[in-house]
Amino acid sequence: MSSNSLFWWGIAGVLLMLAELIIPGGIVVFLGAACLVVAAALWLGLISGIAQAFTLWFIASIVLLLAFRQVTQRLVGGDSHVDNTDEELDIYNKIAVVKQTIGPGEQLGRVSFQGADWPALGDGSQIAAGSQVRVVCRDNIALVVEPLVNIE
Repeated sequence: MSSNSLFWWGIAGVLLMLAELIIPGGIVVFLGAACLVVAAALWLGLISGIAQAFTLWFIASIVLLLAFRQVTQRLVGGDSHVDNTDEELDIYNKIAVVKQTIGPGEQLGRVSFQGADWPALGDGSQIAAGSQVRVVCRDNIALVVEPLVNIE
């Protein structure tokens, strides 16, 4: 391959490594490093064809990713956090306001909950619009609610 190819592999490597600043994640930098490995192999005369260059780039990318990604993640750290993944727990026992009468029986109504309107099922009794209810659970896309009983 010509020195022109060496130049483009080097430019691609540097651009990919700089792209890591815009696209964080620790992967693009290894793709760029693999481009620099290909450029070095071209410069040393170890490879000569386009097929060899792309094969070396692919293999070097995989090796760099597998060998060094965990190391760099430990050194640099990350923006990871663990949240509650059970959405049912997030809505349980919260208060909603009835927008459209719920019931009697299994007749759907609507409630306003966390800034959105949701279809709602009640406990079988009629729950009038404007009253407050407690969210018991979710049934598909509808919230199951019960009337809020005030203790006086």
